[in-house]
Amino acid sequence: MIAIKVTYTIKEDYVDANKENIQIFLDEFKELDNHQFVYTIFQVNGSNTFIHMSQYKNEAIQKELLNMPAFLEFQKQRDLHLLSEPTIESLTQIGMSKNIW
Repeated sequence: MIAIKVTYTIKEDYVDANKENIQIFLDEFKELDNHQFVYTIFQVNGSNTFIHMSQYKNEAIQKELLNMPAFLEFQKQRDLHLLSEPTIESLTQIGMSKNIW
């Protein structure tokens, strides 16, 4: 299993557009076999900081998602409005309340 956390802060005037672009790629993700991944996005309350938490069953599904056109466009647009570079962290799962695979 692969688990990744990405945290980034965007310009305040881009928050609504960022949310719209997130919804576009999530809609595209829903067309895939969602038994192989979990992708969740959070917004830190009252801020322009977002956290993407993703879990993939394997590298093949990770590559498929990260190369989808809507996701690539999201990243391109997000990168134009960043206040600083995203922080990307690889996580090691210790436990889970529910088996998702």
